[in-house]
Amino acid sequence: MSIHENPSHLVPDLRSCAKGRISLVGAGPGAVDLMTLRAIRCLGVADVVFYDRLVDPEALTFVRPGVRKVFVGKEVGDHSWPQHRINAAIVAAALQGQHVVRLKSGDPSIFGRASEEIAAARAQGIKIDIIPGVTAASAAAASLCQPLTERGVTDRVVLATATCRPGDLPSDLNDMARPGTTLVFYMAMQQLAGLTEQLLTAGVDPDQPVTIAANVARTEGRVLHTRLVAMARDCAQAAMTNPAVILLHLAKTTGMGRLPAPPVAGATPETGHPVSAF
Repeated sequence: MSIHENPSHLVPDLRSCAKGRISLVGAGPGAVDLMTLRAIRCLGVADVVFYDRLVDPEALTFVRPGVRKVFVGKEVGDHSWPQHRINAAIVAAALQGQHVVRLKSGDPSIFGRASEEIAAARAQGIKIDIIPGVTAASAAAASLCQPLTERGVTDRVVLATATCRPGDLPSDLNDMARPGTTLVFYMAMQQLAGLTEQLLTAGVDPDQPVTIAANVARTEGRVLHTRLVAMARDCAQAAMTNPAVILLHLAKTTGMGRLPAPPVAGATPETGHPVSAF
């Protein structure tokens, strides 16, 4: 029976909640109304919730009164809650017979370090599942009304991070930056100069249009349209910071594809496009 035929299916059934398990739940990019029904139901049966810094506080209103909520947020480069500590905490709670919800911004499977939490749970024989969420790339494309793919122009999407583990080699952008690709970079705002250099080395046109979308699906959301060669400078001048994604549509043929919104009166190619709200 569908939820449309029986709306009571939206109300969590506490009797059916299996104890001693972990659910990795995607809260989406910001706006709480982008959360899935399954995510909301899972929050309603949780015994304890460990949540990230970017999770909308309103999402926690779906948690039952009296349930413990633990903030385990991290800034890029700031690890007061290192991953091994989070792993230990959620596993310990599950071993006590609790239904643990690990609430993550975006989608847990995309740069959410889900694999490490899955491994920690399975090492202790704990059941674990993933409830997907809307990732920032999809939310940014929707906010901009700019699809990630376009028939005949871009036929693949690459989601990449510009922030790797210390000592890791950077991703090979020569393979990623092929014509016909939409590139979306996460966690790149502190790596803009290096990312620009790598993309130029990979053969991307210096005048390639670039869109930076910050605080996607939030009231404070901002967007900057610029060119690759000016990306680092324009972001600094506009004070664009994390959380943000960087989008490049590398068309199959030069001149094809949708360009960013036209510059506002007074803007020049030298200064880039002004920042605007979504």
